[in-house]
Amino acid sequence: MLFQIKSYIKFLWHSKNEHAVHSPFVFSLLTKCFYDNKPKPEYEVLKEYRNSLLQNKNTIEVTDFGAGSRVFKSNARQIAQIAKTAGISAKRAQLLYRIINYFQPETILEIGTSLGLATSALSLGNPQASITTLEGCPNTMAIAKNQFKQFGLNSINSVVTKFNNYLGDFQLSAFDFRLIYFDGNHSKKATLEYFELLLPTITNETVWIFDDIHWSAEMEEAWEIIMNHQKVTVSIDTFQWGLVFFRYEQPKQHFIIRT
Repeated sequence: MLFQIKSYIKFLWHSKNEHAVHSPFVFSLLTKCFYDNKPKPEYEVLKEYRNSLLQNKNTIEVTDFGAGSRVFKSNARQIAQIAKTAGISAKRAQLLYRIINYFQPETILEIGTSLGLATSALSLGNPQASITTLEGCPNTMAIAKNQFKQFGLNSINSVVTKFNNYLGDFQLSAFDFRLIYFDGNHSKKATLEYFELLLPTITNETVWIFDDIHWSAEMEEAWEIIMNHQKVTVSIDTFQWGLVFFRYEQPKQHFIIRT
């Protein structure tokens, strides 16, 4: 916790808003998407999805293949508590919805479904998108799939798998994931492994979002390596997320942005 507090203070010191951005691409993203404060009917659906989980007092056994939890001491966890403490926040779910709605990616990969809070934002942002979401724990995926059915989110392909197994088993260069949301294993080794495995899928329009880039010193190191990679041209640090783009026409730039 102390590490994250120090990181956040550093972030606030260096972060800017749209008035300090001179890239037309990033300026448009900030003004038309990040800072769009208009109400959306989809926000009510996101709220209902969250509330239905917060009211679920059932307990499930969670299989955790990632970096572990800083909140839960046992793998037996109440669904309401998972939604409250481990899922994407309501504010970030709305931002994720806006990002999808802004870029309108036709194909989306999510690494780390959990209870589907972020998945619902991905689906609502572009209901026509084909979404593949990966989860290592069959019990949490079962809850998520029930939620998807309940809320009519029908374009989601839910896959229970270890992430590196799934990504390693396919000829990924044949895939064209226009947007990938990385939220499955908050370790440097795994994050960089997924990054390298998925590089063959990139196009000029690709958007990648990495969750919890300041979760630990290791994750900050992973983010530093990613944003300095030769194929990454534009990167945006929002503290919670790191966004990267591979636009060949863009000069290499890094932005630290308050959201």
